[in-house]
Amino acid sequence: MKKFRTDLFSCSGFLILLLVLPKFLTNDYYTNTLTLSWIHAIIAVGLNLLIGYAGQISLGHAAFYGIAAYTTAILTTTFSLPIIAGMLAGIIVVAIVAYLIGIPTLKLKGHYLAMGTLGFGIIVYIFFNETISITGGPSGFTGIPRLNIFGFKFDSDLSYYYVVTVVLTLIIFVSLNIINSRIGRALRAIHTSESAAQIAGIDISKYKLFVFVLSAIFAAIAGVLYAHYLSFVAPSSFGFNFSIELLAMVVLGGMANIWGAVAGALFLTVLPEFLRTFENIEILLYGAILIVCMIFLPGGIAGGIFKIMKIFKREKAVDAEKQ
Repeated sequence: MKKFRTDLFSCSGFLILLLVLPKFLTNDYYTNTLTLSWIHAIIAVGLNLLIGYAGQISLGHAAFYGIAAYTTAILTTTFSLPIIAGMLAGIIVVAIVAYLIGIPTLKLKGHYLAMGTLGFGIIVYIFFNETISITGGPSGFTGIPRLNIFGFKFDSDLSYYYVVTVVLTLIIFVSLNIINSRIGRALRAIHTSESAAQIAGIDISKYKLFVFVLSAIFAAIAGVLYAHYLSFVAPSSFGFNFSIELLAMVVLGGMANIWGAVAGALFLTVLPEFLRTFENIEILLYGAILIVCMIFLPGGIAGGIFKIMKIFKREKAVDAEKQ
């Protein structure tokens, strides 16, 4: 109960901070970048549950993101389905696909599992490109309606930012409660040693499939939000490169740390935008910054922040003893 209150307090503070943040932004470009950062953070939080806590590597989460985006795009545009129904359909389709893919794939371990999910991601990417009559092919799918709930249109960047912010906070709160529950303890046990977890009576297959489908659902939520935000989707947004970028967000932010996933998503979404001013050398700078971060922040961004906080606390305690 104490942990629940702590999570509720931290998530409430996080939500208030993010809701106030746009007041300090000077134009819509920054709001747009932050909205995309939080959409990426929704996927990264789910992926952190799968990789950081359960120890199952996936290189196919961009595919789940894309399936949900295309499903709601096609249903709401081609078949004129209500937006809420289209978004729910996108999430349900991804949950079913993740369940069907997860049953055989999660029997693999280590890099074999990574290769299996990578193969799935490539197949989905090729499907988006080749089925031109359905998805628009490489040119993409246009004309997707902006989010409209009960007659209220979220047609401004700021209103959509608030929607994404609330959804991200809810997902963080749910994730924090999961990792502090019996499920979270089982996932950590599986990550440490599957054999030991099995001896302890943990149903390994059930928990691995659960977290795999859950992380895919988080990616689907991000996908439907993305589609109705940009009003356009294209295969290039859901390819192998984005799966690697998602993995980097989790690792750089901090493995097995929900807040680290958010920090990693923010950092790796904002950094390329910042480096655009350096034109020809932006790729070199991007790579160099990532290398420096990995060398000096082995525990990720979240680990570095916690280390600094501990140093301040220690110095404060020393000063108090001296007085």
